[in-house]
Amino acid sequence: LLSRKKGTKIPSKRKQNASIITSELSYKNLLKSEQENWNDISARYKAMTERIKEKLEELHNKYAFNSGSPRIRFGENVYFEENGCMFLSKADDGEGNVDILFSTEDLGFSDAFIQRIRISPDQRYMAISLKTENSEEATCFIMKLGHFPVVEKVIPSVFSFEWATNDVLYYTSQKNLKCQNVFMTTFTNQKHTKLVYTEQDARFFVDIYCTKDRRFLTINSNSKTTSEVWLVDCRHPFKLPALVQARTKGVIYHIEHRNDELYILTTYGEPAEYKLMKAPVASSGMENWQLVYALEKKTKLVDLEIFSDHCIMFLKNAGHLYLNVISFVSHSVQSIKLPTWACEFELESHPEHNTSTCYFQLTSPVHPPKRFAYSFKENNLIEQAVQEVPIITNCHTTRLLAKSKDETLVPITVFHNMNSKELHRKPLLVHVYGAYGIDLNMSFKEEKLMLIEEGWILAYCHVRGGGELGLSWHKDGCQHNKLKGLHDLKACIMLLHELGFSQPKYTALAAASAGGVLAGALCNTDPELIRAMVLQAPFVDVLNTMMKTHLPLTIEEQEEWGNPLADEKCMKYIKSYCPYQNIKPQCYPSVFITAYENDQRIPLTGVLRYVQKLRKAALDHASGTNKGNWIPNIILDIQTTGSHCDSSWEDSLNEVARHLAFLNKELE
Repeated sequence: LLSRKKGTKIPSKRKQNASIITSELSYKNLLKSEQENWNDISARYKAMTERIKEKLEELHNKYAFNSGSPRIRFGENVYFEENGCMFLSKADDGEGNVDILFSTEDLGFSDAFIQRIRISPDQRYMAISLKTENSEEATCFIMKLGHFPVVEKVIPSVFSFEWATNDVLYYTSQKNLKCQNVFMTTFTNQKHTKLVYTEQDARFFVDIYCTKDRRFLTINSNSKTTSEVWLVDCRHPFKLPALVQARTKGVIYHIEHRNDELYILTTYGEPAEYKLMKAPVASSGMENWQLVYALEKKTKLVDLEIFSDHCIMFLKNAGHLYLNVISFVSHSVQSIKLPTWACEFELESHPEHNTSTCYFQLTSPVHPPKRFAYSFKENNLIEQAVQEVPIITNCHTTRLLAKSKDETLVPITVFHNMNSKELHRKPLLVHVYGAYGIDLNMSFKEEKLMLIEEGWILAYCHVRGGGELGLSWHKDGCQHNKLKGLHDLKACIMLLHELGFSQPKYTALAAASAGGVLAGALCNTDPELIRAMVLQAPFVDVLNTMMKTHLPLTIEEQEEWGNPLADEKCMKYIKSYCPYQNIKPQCYPSVFITAYENDQRIPLTGVLRYVQKLRKAALDHASGTNKGNWIPNIILDIQTTGSHCDSSWEDSLNEVARHLAFLNKELE
């Protein structure tokens, strides 16, 4: 975790150990002093935190049934999980008879949650992965189903797994956040396990997928910009995997299969956005890829499902969601608009290949998931009725475009209460992420609904570096374009204030993980735009982290941030926006940071350093001016449980309640 400063000469081993011990001691002392500091401060938020928790629990119980766990259909059998128990029911059983198969407690993992479920084609075996919140790694249990399910095998540190046949399972092992080995294990009379594939390049991560028609397993090796896929023929699971197309720098591709043809979702060709192509299984090289459908500009492909005669694309354009249904029979493409409030798709797992209906859920930060079905026969969208909980109708959704420094238009999604008067005096919570081509998370959260009910305005800024407008939107905000994301964020907040959505003294900024880069950078460049900021496991020390190649993610992250060790220009550029590097004595907003002691992705040392430096700069500024000396609250709450942005409902409830209590106090 703590590397020595470069260039210090170490004459003896003993001295080297001494320097490491002192840095470890100072780290432990810092940790301790921050924990004591938080214990002293937390009392002032306690009463409000408890009040908020009660409200959130009430909302959670009210809407919990909507976010029911995914159901897996196998003919007339339906498997589903609830509260750590695995159930089996019959699809057409009106009586609601349900068998309990087993619980996580039976497996000795009472505090774990089920992450992934895969059932063998003949339904004799079920493989599940269990994960506790303190670890990034999951444990895979293979259960032999029957009247009394029994544990057949336990495999530690597993990431993905799929059944090739009734009794052959392929899986990837995970170590230090990396997945590079694929194994095959058999449950026949001769049980054996063997290594099938190893990825040599540290920038690549391997996972396994089963095509919808169960004809092939795909071994997918992906870096942030390039992919390579190998096929395992499920009819001959012991044969060596076959290469589809050797990795080509900058070309990403994913594979599905239908009628002896591979359907290839890829960035190959111009423009470098996703296209659907196809090729014969026997000659799958790039030179044989034929275009089936190309996406329109500035469109984000969220997901794709292939059925026996149709393909559904789940798409996003400037915040609006829609479906494209491609018929393989008539070669027609039909576009279906979805309700304007919808911001996020949630697909149901494992729909059957030859079904005539595709089910999915739509949601937004303030709309609990609602189930919809698209019927291929009728060519129409059907809203599924559920137990009725009155869904808030007094929430208004607005989509805006802010003009950034280089004239690029940046989408913003805004939610506010329709009954709110004088919006310029209401508190505003701005959300940002802007990295890895990942969209800002806009699925339902109880606390967002609570804020709307209390008159807050919520704004989601879809800045460059994220994926909201397709692959070029990401490219335009990574490596030597990172500052564009910062300019976008500034433009978004300024437009919101101009249009009368709140004002700086009632504005707060929220970000998690890599979103901390842009949020922390804005705090340095334009602190007067916001009054408070809440960060969860933030990445705020970009330069130091990217200089340490021994950290698990540094090498693969070079495609996002650049490589400062090999490139002087890149080092200067990172230095120009890195939140930690650019702290200076000035009037900062108040900041609340939640970090995790066990976080493998964001080293705690960087967060500790950032907080120390920020406090000192704020104090230096306050002591050097006579302006009433407003000193911001800079608070670090270090969680001993939980891993990177991944907590149980109870822990995240506590975190969220503390963040909101802090914001309510800061924005009065």
